[in-house]
Amino acid sequence: MPTPRKEAMLAEIQDRMERASIAISADYRGLTVAQITELRRALRPTGAEVKVVKNTLAAMAAKAAGRENMAEILQGPTALAIGFDDPIAPVKAFTEHLRARRLNIEIHGGWLEGRVLSRAEVESLATMPPKEQLIADVVGKLQSPLYNFAGLLQSTIRNFAGLIDSRANQLEAAG
Repeated sequence: MPTPRKEAMLAEIQDRMERASIAISADYRGLTVAQITELRRALRPTGAEVKVVKNTLAAMAAKAAGRENMAEILQGPTALAIGFDDPIAPVKAFTEHLRARRLNIEIHGGWLEGRVLSRAEVESLATMPPKEQLIADVVGKLQSPLYNFAGLLQSTIRNFAGLIDSRANQLEAAG
């Protein structure tokens, strides 16, 4: 029979997993409480939370949340970073914090909106531009042909007006 404390922990983890857009699993061994707290602070502005979880409870919560494949990233002692909004920002903040503090933490893998990611895929996500930049790039690529077309129309009109002006000058000179 599970204890009320474990049931509360299970419900809390399940709630986070249901709302998650991304999850990153890492080995927290070797980190002090202060370093984990610092990592939590680094991820907070991105809308992500870091939670040290028991793998059995997290696997049960993943199953209850309808995200069974999320349990695949749980290996060994696990610190789970869960992001709720933009999926790229927490990954960038997580890897940047590890790099800046020179923390030797092994990333087990990740989960991105229903898909399990390897360590290499998680690290490649960290190099992607933010969502706003990607949207701006797409919009810029859509606008570029329109601006080119508008420029062509303007240059055609400008050239035509120059041709008429030249012909008018030529007729005036002729008499």
